Amino acid sequence: MNTTFLYIYTVLVWGSTWIAIKYQLGDVSPIVSIAHRSGLSALLMLAVMLPARRLTRLSPRDHLFVLAQGLSMFSVNYLFIYAAAGELTSGLIAVVFSTMVILNIINGALFMGVPVSGAVVIGAVLGLVGMACVFLPELRALDFSPAAVRGLVLCALGTLCASVGNIIAVRNHRQQLPVLTCNVWGMFYGSLALYLLAGLRGETVRIAWTAEYIGSLLYLAVFGSVLAFWAYVTLIGRIGPDRASYTTLLFPIVALLISTVLEGFQWTLWALVGLSLVLSGNWIAMRRNRV
Repeated sequence: MNTTFLYIYTVLVWGSTWIAIKYQLGDVSPIVSIAHRSGLSALLMLAVMLPARRLTRLSPRDHLFVLAQGLSMFSVNYLFIYAAAGELTSGLIAVVFSTMVILNIINGALFMGVPVSGAVVIGAVLGLVGMACVFLPELRALDFSPAAVRGLVLCALGTLCASVGNIIAVRNHRQQLPVLTCNVWGMFYGSLALYLLAGLRGETVRIAWTAEYIGSLLYLAVFGSVLAFWAYVTLIGRIGPDRASYTTLLFPIVALLISTVLEGFQWTLWALVGLSLVLSGNWIAMRRNRV
């Protein structure tokens, strides 16, 4: 599959999933909804892979790494981000989560020996400054109350978990483990862990049988998980965790463009400057490894 297509698909789909996630919030616990998403994604992949004999056998050691990837990338990171959403605005969460591009550069160099590219560092810094400009009103309104600090810590932990998952994905790629096999087992492990957590917390495992909930769950499972995580993890293997994580700087931009059409979001001068910086940073980060 063309790398440019994978990159664009990841940005567009994950930039639009915020709409579907809105329909997941309500009567069903967020923990249970995330478990449904990962579990359904795993079942859908198994339904295709088993008849085609595409499910590769993994060693016990590889299963441990896939378990770690599943917990960090498909479950625990979402728990932290959802919890942070109760304390912070979506703009602040987007800014904090976008720091994953820096975390991936550092973690990739420390743990996997991924060379640090000056172009990627410059592009990442420009992108982060751009994100700060786009969400400047939210940053100015941050009061550092105990609730806000708690939200920032939770969001930072979720971002760190996602970065750890990215680095484990690099390890699995270097071991030549098939992306789909890693994803299906990782999502299965992630959903199982969340169902167990929901049971320990006494939360009811249920589904809201409404068109909105079922439709959003299918969209998140098929397009936002099965296809998007396949595309993203493939990108990690092809262009590295540093460049692949630049997509996190572009998700909020797509979300705001959609919000402009559906919700009447008004672009300010600072937001336009921020958009220019994010796009410029993306060009700099990718130009030496054309996507």
